[in-house]
Amino acid sequence: MKKQPASHQERYGYLWLALGLILSLFATNGRWDIPIAAWLYPLFFLRFTRISRPFIGFCGIWLSSIVAMFFFFYQSQLLNPLITIACLFFSTVLSLPYLLDRLLAPRISVASGLLTTLIFPLGRVVCEYLVSSTPFGSLFSLAYTQYDNLPLLQLLSITGIYGVSFLMAWFASVGNGIWEQHFAWPRIRKAALLYGTLLALTLIGGSIRLAFFPPLAQTVRVAGISVGTTTRQTLLQQRRNFTTKEQLTNADLSPLRAAFALNNEDLFTRSQREARAGAKIIVWPEAAALTMVEDEAKLVERGKTLARQEQIYLEMGLVVVQYKASSLPALHDRSILLDPQGNVVWTYDKAHPIPGMESFAAGDGVVPTVDTPYGRLANVICFDGDFLDLMRQGGSKQVDMMLVPSNDWQGIDPMHTQHIAFRAIENGYSLVRQTSNGLALTVDYQGHILAASDYFTTNEQTMIAFVPKKGVTTIYALVGDLFAWLCIASLLSLTGFVILRSIQSRRKVSAPATTPTNAGDKVETGIL
Repeated sequence: MKKQPASHQERYGYLWLALGLILSLFATNGRWDIPIAAWLYPLFFLRFTRISRPFIGFCGIWLSSIVAMFFFFYQSQLLNPLITIACLFFSTVLSLPYLLDRLLAPRISVASGLLTTLIFPLGRVVCEYLVSSTPFGSLFSLAYTQYDNLPLLQLLSITGIYGVSFLMAWFASVGNGIWEQHFAWPRIRKAALLYGTLLALTLIGGSIRLAFFPPLAQTVRVAGISVGTTTRQTLLQQRRNFTTKEQLTNADLSPLRAAFALNNEDLFTRSQREARAGAKIIVWPEAAALTMVEDEAKLVERGKTLARQEQIYLEMGLVVVQYKASSLPALHDRSILLDPQGNVVWTYDKAHPIPGMESFAAGDGVVPTVDTPYGRLANVICFDGDFLDLMRQGGSKQVDMMLVPSNDWQGIDPMHTQHIAFRAIENGYSLVRQTSNGLALTVDYQGHILAASDYFTTNEQTMIAFVPKKGVTTIYALVGDLFAWLCIASLLSLTGFVILRSIQSRRKVSAPATTPTNAGDKVETGIL
């Protein structure tokens, strides 16, 4: 049989794949994201898979996803063997929606064309939900690329990140359907109008919320304190000297303890300065203070004295370490809140140490809260903010202000802080993320930036913000990931519908053909 020539669309398939790959490099939730690229690259990937055989299409998307994923980890300075395995896993999971679309969409009748556009966005949400259940949290949501689009992001207060990801993926699916129908209006009218209407309502509704329902509560002055860069460099040098020795003695600890003391005193000095300037809540970053396990009580007592003298709430971020024969293992990544009476309000240990990078003992994952004259306060630490269930505890407990001591590195600055800011809109609280080696940021519950300070672009490592004392109750805080679960149920229903139709079609094909007869006709039985 003579081989059929490739169609016009098939000849351009790999062009669409290449365009999708290039755009996806700037839509990985990394430092060089371009928001519009995150809307467009799935469209070109879908175009490629729809005109390719399923296996070829999936392999093309999978390989492209691996390239984009490695590009993300490269720019984030996060390449190691564990990350490589994680990269392959995430690339596979996030490629599955394209395969589902390719396998299911052609098996739905043309009359149900609107239904076919839902397969890809449903699959994307389901796969993002699966990824968010891993130890890496919600790192790869499409929604994070839209950090600057506040009208769109107000949808977070209803659906969480999954609603925004659904709208973005649905744009690609509807766009691909329009492309397939050669922009013939009678065929594309229903899908185009429905999607356009929902997107417009989302943007208009978000704009109305921002314009007419801004936070009006009284504010409190909050200061985020990071240690000075010169002091920090002295400490880091002492730690490097410590780790180069194979055998250690107690005498070796003296210079390190002195560096710890210098670092910690810098924090107390800066905190006192900001308290006397009017701050009522002072937040240190993650791992700001360092102490040997036997010296922790003394450090906390120093903080109690400061809190009591200055009548402040002091959130101390610290790392507790322990001396052993040839090492200095970190035991706890901890935050301690002290009230104006010098009482310890809570001691919270980081619930989600970064896989492959941190070996702290994980905390119990219960978000602490306290009622104060400045609203209900709560606390998590850094990477905890990537976990939706943990952060939703604050929303369900009617928290007004979430304190997030953090410590990043230049490879994830500023995008990691920008991701965590989504939690404020989702859960209806203001969020104060004081960050060393990254972007310190304070936002209100609508995502407005109240203050920001980047560790790498300023000499003064202090952030001052006037933060609303009252938050709001959001739908997302009440219903949680209901939207994601509805997407899971819908995708399962669609898959079941397609399977059932396929079974019925096969039965019709395999059923013996019969010829209708008139009432008086003799029926042939095949028996002689």
